[in-house]
Amino acid sequence: MSRGASESSAFRLRAGFAFGVLLLAAGGLVARAVNLQLIDREFLISQGDARFVRDVSTTANRGSIVDRNGVTLAVSTPMDSAWANPSELALVPEKWKELSQALHRNRAELARRISSNQERSFLWLARHLPPKDADAVRRLNLPGLHLTREYRRFYPAGEVVGHVLGFTNIDDEGQEGAELAFDHWLAGEPGLKRVIQDRRGRKVQDVENIRTAREGRDLKLSIDMRIQYIAYRELLAAMAANRAQSGSVVVIDVTTGEILAMANQPAFNPNDRVRITPAMYRNRAATDILEPGSSIKPFVMAAALESGRFDASSVLDTSLVKVGSKIIMDEHPHGTLGLAQILAFSSNVGMSKIALALEPQQLWGTLTQLGFGHVTASGFPGESAGVLSNYGSWRPTGIASLSYGYGLSVTPLQLAHAYATVGALGVARPVSMLKVEGGVAGERVISERTARTLIGLLEGVVSEGTGTKAAIAGYRVAGKTGTAQKNSGGSYFDDRHTAVFGGVAPATHPRLAAVVVIDDPAGNLYYGGDVAAPVFSGVVGGALRLMGVAPDGAAGPAADPLTGVTTVVRR
Repeated sequence: MSRGASESSAFRLRAGFAFGVLLLAAGGLVARAVNLQLIDREFLISQGDARFVRDVSTTANRGSIVDRNGVTLAVSTPMDSAWANPSELALVPEKWKELSQALHRNRAELARRISSNQERSFLWLARHLPPKDADAVRRLNLPGLHLTREYRRFYPAGEVVGHVLGFTNIDDEGQEGAELAFDHWLAGEPGLKRVIQDRRGRKVQDVENIRTAREGRDLKLSIDMRIQYIAYRELLAAMAANRAQSGSVVVIDVTTGEILAMANQPAFNPNDRVRITPAMYRNRAATDILEPGSSIKPFVMAAALESGRFDASSVLDTSLVKVGSKIIMDEHPHGTLGLAQILAFSSNVGMSKIALALEPQQLWGTLTQLGFGHVTASGFPGESAGVLSNYGSWRPTGIASLSYGYGLSVTPLQLAHAYATVGALGVARPVSMLKVEGGVAGERVISERTARTLIGLLEGVVSEGTGTKAAIAGYRVAGKTGTAQKNSGGSYFDDRHTAVFGGVAPATHPRLAAVVVIDDPAGNLYYGGDVAAPVFSGVVGGALRLMGVAPDGAAGPAADPLTGVTTVVRR
């Protein structure tokens, strides 16, 4: 064989071999493609999805809270929060200084958090960043650093209505007040969507919407911010003038049972969550109990009128009364008094004799029906039921003490509800934190005749008795003062008191009921008629005018029908 033929044969052999190798490789590729596309397709898709497809939640906006007139009281505003994958962020330690400056965080503390959480894939760095700071973080464009949209709650009225609203935590979940009581209503339901992310966790593409976010529903409270501002202002001024420890004001619409104002001092600003402590956000009007002093007397009088043993013409000797070994005397004895004068002059002797003349069960039943001893229907978190022991354990000395406000405890809200029931002519309507529409049904707990008689008797307290400073120009007011010594460990302080005034106006056709409590005034004055009554006048007077309630005329101090002398006393 010639040399040329030999080389040609070798070439064909090599070419055939190369072609065979290429053919085998092509067959292998085809086989592999078939395997990947048909046999292992589902497995490979799942593996890819596990690395790059994520189900992420979408935030839902919490519902707003507004007052009865639509004024915004609480609203959630979108804000950005910064989070990181520590293992990825750890790759650029030279950038941590810039990051700490953008977040306004201590550099050493930030470095410690990133370094000590390497095993985690998610770490919050800062929540609810101001827009300027969020932009600074975004511009850094660091690996493993992300921004996510959240919502933060804001309260435009600040501390004016803080105790009513309460507040939410950093996750926008209700913690106190209306935010907690109606959290199920306000809270939305987060949505869920499937996305494709790159290796740094950044979203590349939306795949599908799994569940649409449901926005929270708005809530309309019964509060009237115009009246709330008046209550806040008057209470704050009284606290300062009397150097008191705390105070509360509750205003209720007699015709509906709606709470139009509920203010407490000291107050707190729900926007400043860093400084909030449990002692600050306690709603004293609903949670704190107090011995009401003489402000309970109208309801003992109601039981007396209901019993049929007493009427507006009844008279009693109020010189003194002996109950067991205890002798009860008034600070300023008045001798024989009618029921109007017993209330006007706040006679403990007269009230003791009335209470002791009643069947304990009947007195207890009236007080219970008026709402004492159990929570109202407000639904306010942490509301107290007060203390009213069963009549089976009562003794004569205890009955006498109860008649002028010792031996039982009430909340300002309970007391305001009881006065509202009298103002509603004996019909107890449920207390409501929410605005109600239309008429509100109630339960009759005392007769209309008793309620009208009692309102007439209580007008004398303001026109000639202990409550003259509760008078409102142009309106007739019916109410009662109360001054109770503070109790500590079973003994009473001689120099520490709780001052109370409760009442309704206008007396001819009551529209508003209110209770004012000033706790532990340290000034020269401490009687309810001097400390709490002026607050009632300012709050209720302002509210009646704002609501356009027609004046019914105001009677001045009247002369005692028995002596012909006009006397004003302070209790």
